Amino acid sequence: MKHLVKTIAIVALTVGLCTTVNAQKIAHISLDSLITLMPESKVAQEVAQKYLKDLENQVATMNNELQTKYAEYMKNKDTYSALVASTKEQELQDLNRRIEEFQAQAQQDYQRKYGELSKPIYDKAKKAIEAVAKENSYKYVLDTSTGNVLYSEAADDIIALVKKKLDSMPAAQIPGATTSGGTTPKTNTTPKPAGK
Repeated sequence: MKHLVKTIAIVALTVGLCTTVNAQKIAHISLDSLITLMPESKVAQEVAQKYLKDLENQVATMNNELQTKYAEYMKNKDTYSALVASTKEQELQDLNRRIEEFQAQAQQDYQRKYGELSKPIYDKAKKAIEAVAKENSYKYVLDTSTGNVLYSEAADDIIALVKKKLDSMPAAQIPGATTSGGTTPKTNTTPKPAGK
């Protein structure tokens, strides 16, 4: 009986140690909230707002020019010959088109600029997350704002094993996809050796 109790205790201790050793620490953080707390975010926001304001001022200048030319056209259109009136209308249409193109390009340019300003902040935040994860032995850090993995410890890549498993499974039935014989094609997912 004593021997049985000792054996059970040793097995329980061994199982407990294995469970502890294999336990993976997982942490989470809201990256968006962290970015908002960083002082660099306020600076980047101010620079982005100034950039946007400059673009908006340019659009306003172009719109003022369009309004002025349109008012002049409306005031004098009865005095214009058909050719002059047609030319003025074409100028107004061209200016309006340029304004629309500028606005579309300005939006893309602002997004690009905002991305440039944000990248160093995100890079710094990710480095800090990685450092904290390593210092505290976290295997994974999840971003609760997006559900993405921000940090993971290096692990075995099992793609070759999964591909081998796929080869032993029947082909997926794709609705509407058939070969000339009326069957769904069988795919071979076994990776080919490199260099052959």
